[in-house]
Amino acid sequence: MGLQQFERRLERLVEGVFARAFRSGLQPVEIGRRLTREMDLRRTIAPRGTLAPNDFTVVLSLPDRNRFAAIEDELVSELEAVALEHAEAERYTLLGPVTVVIETDDGLAPGMVLVSGEMLKADEPPAAYLILPDGRRLQLGAKALTIGRMPDCGLTLADPNVSRYHAEIRPSEHSGLEAGHFEIADLGSTNGTRINGIPVTAPQALRKGDQITVGATSIRFDLG
Repeated sequence: MGLQQFERRLERLVEGVFARAFRSGLQPVEIGRRLTREMDLRRTIAPRGTLAPNDFTVVLSLPDRNRFAAIEDELVSELEAVALEHAEAERYTLLGPVTVVIETDDGLAPGMVLVSGEMLKADEPPAAYLILPDGRRLQLGAKALTIGRMPDCGLTLADPNVSRYHAEIRPSEHSGLEAGHFEIADLGSTNGTRINGIPVTAPQALRKGDQITVGATSIRFDLG
């Protein structure tokens, strides 16, 4: 499921003439497969669950690195999302946030990709914030935050397109991460909740930079 969503999201980034560069050669989804395979191969049974790598280095040939240059930032973000979704699906425990770095090896032939993963413990979980439309930062905590029009919501919005109790952001119980990670769930709202334009139909993990849309209001999720 995660890799299919990953492929669909990247397809929207490569349109028109640029899309022709992705009809042959190394495909982004293959990098995602290698990354999730690395997690599976290097998983370790521990007293608190199954540990898996969270810090990844992707090594590409110079021609492939050049092909992906225009979407490299987006590719890195999507690979991090794939790793997090795979950890959730397999109930892996991660010692810290997922990070992906892309490097080049002149000795690699086009089409080859190397992925290495390490278990890197974060010294301290990053603080999580919602960046509101007026620029204010609302820090998230250990308790769930309800978004809606009602005064008793943790975040009350004067938006007629927002339901009384529209959505909830809460510390993730299923991501396998120790702390600092959150998920969002729609509370049966009339107009729905979207993450980066995609409807939220089940609780979904949030990652740095995600744009949350409730009604006509856009809110950004940030870490650090």
